[in-house]
Formats: sequence, structure tokens, C-alpha cells
Amino acid sequence: MVPQIVQTVCLAFLGLAGGTAVGAGVVALFVVLDIVPRLAQLTRTYPRVHWYEGAMIAGSLFGTFADFWNWKFYIAWKPVPALVGLFNGIFVGMLAAALTEVLNVLPILAKRVRLQRYLFLLLLAMVFGKVAGSFYDWFIYHP
Repeated sequence: MVPQIVQTVCLAFLGLAGGTAVGAGVVALFVVLDIVPRLAQLTRTYPRVHWYEGAMIAGSLFGTFADFWNWKFYIAWKPVPALVGLFNGIFVGMLAAALTEVLNVLPILAKRVRLQRYLFLLLLAMVFGKVAGSFYDWFIYHP
């Protein structure tokens, strides 16, 4: 059998290699999509772009530590989970919007199916569909 120390070293190496690969992929995605500069440009806060970068790094570290050590947060004030969900939704929405903007998915789709005049309605349908699906998943669907 393999000694316990060799097994532990192999697991640590695989965990570090996997984490490095995933982290590099996420950073590459953010760099390709220009999320931080685009956000700074949209909010007209480009001189504070380092704050955005620091917030992304701090959030990543906090999330990693919370996951590794199984941190649990019990907050008696009811609006806090709603605010956390709102911020998570804003982040995912901005990421999806950046991906859509970079790839020009919607204009190409609208042109291919001849719906250029209804592009705004197509976008609204996608947004409301996502919201409806999220509400269904949160409040109705329980596997």
C-alpha cells in the first residue's frame, strides 16, 4: 500500500494544480471580457480601477476561506440575505452581459432569424425568462 504521507502529498499537489488551472481560467475570462475596465468605464470611475481589482481579489479569498473552513453565517436581520442575493445576481448579470457584448450574440441571432426590429423585445424576453426561472428554482422546485 501507499504510505499515508505520499498519498497526502499527491492529494495536495493535485488540489493545488486543479486550483491553479481553475483560477487561471477565471482570470483569463475576466481579462478577455475586460470586466474591470468596462465596469470602470461605465461607472465613470476609471481612476479607482484598483478598488475593483482589490474587491475581486478580496471576494475570491473570502469565498475560498469560507468554503474551505465551512464558515456559517447566521444573521438575524432579514434584509442581509436579500442584499447578498442581489449582489450575486448583479455580478452574474454583469458577467453574462459582458460575455454577450464581447461575442455579439444577440445581434447575430437577431439577424439570422430576421428579428432585428424586435431585438429589444428579445432581450427583455431573455431577462424575464431568467428571472422567472430563478424564482421557480428558488420558491417552487425542491428536488
